[in-house]
Amino acid sequence: MAVYQVITVGDEILRGKAKIVTKFDDRISKLLNSMMETLEKEDGVGLAAPQIGISKKVILAFKEDEDKFIELINPEIISINGEECGEEGCLSVPGKIGLVKRAKNIVVTGQNAKGELIQYEATGMFARILQHEIDHLNGILFIDKIEKEDKI
Repeated sequence: MAVYQVITVGDEILRGKAKIVTKFDDRISKLLNSMMETLEKEDGVGLAAPQIGISKKVILAFKEDEDKFIELINPEIISINGEECGEEGCLSVPGKIGLVKRAKNIVVTGQNAKGELIQYEATGMFARILQHEIDHLNGILFIDKIEKEDKI
């Protein structure tokens, strides 16, 4: 596969709405594999396809209780509950971290690489990562929601 360069703030693709995936073929599997290789190289906990210059609704997110990354295509948050403020950073916004309010618990639906419907109930860090990555699919960066900013 390929390791991509992560796009950084200022690139217009990060501010656009990603396109829905309609074909679940070898190309989507290759994209997911390349995203995983890129994420491992960058040592991150989540990645959205627009962050590597591809306008598709595809994300990877670390699920700590299973110690693995999950793949989610065309994700949609269907339920939110509670609120908490936590620290975030982003591979596309190097050198900045800050406090961001997010829902404490969420339910997300989407599809896997085969196009099958899947659903996750997420809390804690997993919920935060999913919300952060889904924001990327809508052209939203964590710096748009920051409560208090710090530099790394």
